[in-house]
Amino acid sequence: MDRFKTILNIASKQTNLGFGLVALLTAGGEQIFSSVAFKCPCNELNFLYGLVFLLVPALALLLLGYILSKKMWILFTGLWHNRAKLCYWKNLATTCTAFLQISSTALVAPSSWLAVALLNGNYYECAMTGTNLSVYNQYLCKDMNFELDCGRKLHMLPCDKRNEEVLRTLRSQSQILGWLVITFIMLSSLLIICLARCNSPISYQQLKFWRAYAQEESELMDLYTNKHAKDLAERNLKSFFNQMEPANITTPSNKDWEKISLLYKFSTKDHFYSTLHRYVETNQEGDGIRMVSVRSNESTDNPAVLHFVDGGMVSM
Repeated sequence: MDRFKTILNIASKQTNLGFGLVALLTAGGEQIFSSVAFKCPCNELNFLYGLVFLLVPALALLLLGYILSKKMWILFTGLWHNRAKLCYWKNLATTCTAFLQISSTALVAPSSWLAVALLNGNYYECAMTGTNLSVYNQYLCKDMNFELDCGRKLHMLPCDKRNEEVLRTLRSQSQILGWLVITFIMLSSLLIICLARCNSPISYQQLKFWRAYAQEESELMDLYTNKHAKDLAERNLKSFFNQMEPANITTPSNKDWEKISLLYKFSTKDHFYSTLHRYVETNQEGDGIRMVSVRSNESTDNPAVLHFVDGGMVSM
């Protein structure tokens, strides 16, 4: 168990390794799911059944990615209470940019599911044998010995292995789509990262330091909040059961919590690496969701990939 925790800790600190682990677990889950739970009905439900098994798990993984995203809840907690701030275009643009970055991370698992499922071909094979497109059905049936009755018997192909040539055609189409999905994901990711890095106002080593700092701060924040909450709860329980005056424990105010709970956009003018860092150095009022430094009247707009590097770990 300790070794498993160590692997998860390493994966959480290395973004690429973490994404690879998520993709690997998703691929393994798809293989198990396909062999154990999926049974094509071989009737008029083929199309709906295959489509549901192909898309619904991907949608569930996407929603799970949103739920487990720490930055998701940093972004949306209290958003309705401070909705007046979103009326400003820059704040709205910053919020949308953050949500797009959260979405790009959440899409890792569902895109992996789609790619592996298409490469496997079972779901696509079942779904396409249940289509009502006469042109496509005639295309599949051109080499079959029951062309005149193809529309009625096509849905039986996943259960009847006597026409392997049609099943191979469907499987090859599915695998082509799977490789196209993989290629599109890789090329779009490479393009976005290259554009962001080319426009980066900070160096590669400073970006590595920033990410390392954000990770360490997040872990220590969890330790400190748990310890402080335990001390406060213990004090209150002792005071209640012993009927004594409570000891003095200082807890940050609501405004202090709000100042350090917003997503932070790095400014090259002041070199703060998080909202907490900025709060400790200045202890001054922030600028809402935009979070630029108060010691400078101008900020540097960074590429989308550099806007928010905090929140690498998943959390509720």
